[in-house]
Amino acid sequence: MLEVKTLEGKKILVTGGAGFIGSNLCEKLLELKVNVVCLDNFSTGKKENITSFLPNSNFSLIKGDIRSLNDCQKAVNGVDYVLHQAALGSVPRSINDPITSNDVNVSGFLNMLVASNGAKIKRFVYAASSSTYGDSKSMPKVEDVIGRPLSPYAVTKYVNELYADVFSKTYGLETIGLRYFNVFGRRQAPDGAYAAVIPKFVSQLMRKESPVINGDGTYSRDFTYIDNVIQANLLSLIADKKAINNVYNVAFGDRNTLNDLMKYLKEFLSAFDKNISKVEVINGENRVGDIPHSHANIEKAKRLLNYNPQFSLKKGLKDSVKWYWKNL
Repeated sequence: MLEVKTLEGKKILVTGGAGFIGSNLCEKLLELKVNVVCLDNFSTGKKENITSFLPNSNFSLIKGDIRSLNDCQKAVNGVDYVLHQAALGSVPRSINDPITSNDVNVSGFLNMLVASNGAKIKRFVYAASSSTYGDSKSMPKVEDVIGRPLSPYAVTKYVNELYADVFSKTYGLETIGLRYFNVFGRRQAPDGAYAAVIPKFVSQLMRKESPVINGDGTYSRDFTYIDNVIQANLLSLIADKKAINNVYNVAFGDRNTLNDLMKYLKEFLSAFDKNISKVEVINGENRVGDIPHSHANIEKAKRLLNYNPQFSLKKGLKDSVKWYWKNL
């Protein structure tokens, strides 16, 4: 990771920079003395995620929307690289409102590609998704073997990959897509109808409320700690030309069931309050559009990006639980 020093003094745009992943990327880039531009419309991003960055002379905030080509063009002005994180996440949200998910995730993505190509940026690294694997039964998931999407959200993220590929081949824009697998960690919001499962479970357990696991808890996920995702993004910016115009799995390369997850959360939270171990868990219905099992093969990212994730689920959860206990 020493090569990331070559990013010092560069100008990097992080779209969705006030969100969970985006704000963590902004923080790391500022530590590396990068000039960071954050573009966010605060529909899901939070001002408190970036408040501590605002006094930093290397940080600038543009309140804007990727659905506006003008906002995108303003944001990429003078930029060397783009880390595109802006999107409307959540499978249930996309099922309830497919039009808005498409507007943001597809039309907004296309606006960013057009603006980035016009500004001659050096490389466009974007957040792809493991949802692209859809109904594929193969395990672990290998980048070249995908199934049919199971939700409007999955459709939008697959379309992103197709558009990025076309822009690479047609316009010569360097693109790298990172298929995130169930990212978790500090700053991930526990509130709202579409909260991710880990912060939601943590906040419920801390309040001694019974968390609801969808199904019998045997669905499994390749849970990926935020620091592994940060590493993959940084490596994508400095990777050799042979790595471009590709998509990569970004995960730990392991899988744990939801029952495993709940067991670890209770164990780690009980260190702060032993009564949490007694909170009962409720099993509900399986969620529409959910993939039963998710497990990434990360050999391609290891080989072409030098990706080497350091945080297992347990290690990442220990850090996350400490952060939530202090901040919730």
